[in-house]
Amino acid sequence: MFGLAKSQRLRGALAGTVGVGLVLGMTACSSSDDTDAEAGASAQAIDCAPYASYGDLKGKTVSVYTGIVTPEDTAYKNSYKPFEQCTGVTIKYEGDKAFEAQILVRAQAGNPPDLAIVPQPGLLQQLVATGKAVEAPAEVAANVDKFWGADWKAYGSANGKFYAAPSGASVKSLVWYSPTEFKDSGYTVPTTLADLKALSDKMVADKKKPWCAGIASGDATGWPLTDWMEDFMLRLSGPEAYDKWVSHEIPFNGPESTAALDAVGAYLKNPAYVNGGLGDVKSIATTTFQEAGLPILEGTCSLHRQASFYAANFDKDTKVAEDGDVFAFYLPGNDAASKPVLGGGEFNLAFSDRPEVKAFQTYLSTDTWANIKAGLSQGWISANKGLDTTKVSNPIDKLSAELLQNPSTVFRFDGSDQMPAAVGSNAIFKQMTNWITGQDTKTTVDNVEKAWPAK
Repeated sequence: MFGLAKSQRLRGALAGTVGVGLVLGMTACSSSDDTDAEAGASAQAIDCAPYASYGDLKGKTVSVYTGIVTPEDTAYKNSYKPFEQCTGVTIKYEGDKAFEAQILVRAQAGNPPDLAIVPQPGLLQQLVATGKAVEAPAEVAANVDKFWGADWKAYGSANGKFYAAPSGASVKSLVWYSPTEFKDSGYTVPTTLADLKALSDKMVADKKKPWCAGIASGDATGWPLTDWMEDFMLRLSGPEAYDKWVSHEIPFNGPESTAALDAVGAYLKNPAYVNGGLGDVKSIATTTFQEAGLPILEGTCSLHRQASFYAANFDKDTKVAEDGDVFAFYLPGNDAASKPVLGGGEFNLAFSDRPEVKAFQTYLSTDTWANIKAGLSQGWISANKGLDTTKVSNPIDKLSAELLQNPSTVFRFDGSDQMPAAVGSNAIFKQMTNWITGQDTKTTVDNVEKAWPAK
């Protein structure tokens, strides 16, 4: 499968901001020893009653292995503190940039951690196939049934059995824009794909190049185009066809994916639409994804399709809000009622069924943990329906969380992250890059189809 999930490749741009006040507020627990030096004089006691069901775990240790490293790891470690201090358990956190390769090595060698934060369903499937992962306890399954939809539970399942509760999530179906430009020019946020096309044409009529884009990303150059294509697969063919496409029940060069790529081309291969402030169509291939949306602030482009995490690329003085310098709107569906959402996420997979591991895994599947974690870091949200969006201070995170909680939302996980490595992190990236620099659609989808491993 994909050697490194796109969400993991982008960690460098997603540094979370730790809420220091909340961290201090969680450094003590009402049942902890008053002499505990770590609590500090200014610490506020927290109510340990919600943690009583986990039992007394003093002297126990749970190891967590993940690709989430500094500085993002700080918020994770702090979110574990209430559980540690109220149960007495010690959580041993290990972040490793080589996680996705090493976790398979460790599992296959019989030396896995107690719990791993897995960033993609494909990798989860591989880990389950080693025979070392354990099914999630009934308490975790009950929480997932309560707080997530069936689509999310399916991503944490393998061979008809449920293994891992979802953790964090990201929304990719967003378009960045300037609220000031929209107000001054009389533009309105589109609610259908037809509206989006009409808006693009109106901007062209106003002597603008509406869209800016960039796909350069080192060895992963081309990946932003896979997100574009996946979004249009969802919108034009629906979630069932999308699922079949991802699992190769329908071919990559079939009519559905061909139509999706042509729909992307109507925007990104249209010289009248791109590449505002950056160059011509071919400049998309040489512009980094980090730089691609910045011309919105300069007024040289108006629209940039990129995920919620793109907010991290704007200067710290840039106000990212509905009334700010830049914000994002939902990439609409075919009609205003439908809400297909493309995104990514992480899953907590256990390799031990010891009581302390089950207890910690259960804690991570609660709304309690989701709200603590969201309060500790900007740029992090969960699809947990118990997440209180009023406590999410970052406007773009709030928009994303509300989309994930919308009853009309049909969520689908990043497609290329679920495809075999020969396709999802190799052929599709290369062929998309060739496509944006001049290769035709048929050759592009045919070449990706040829790369699909034989069964």
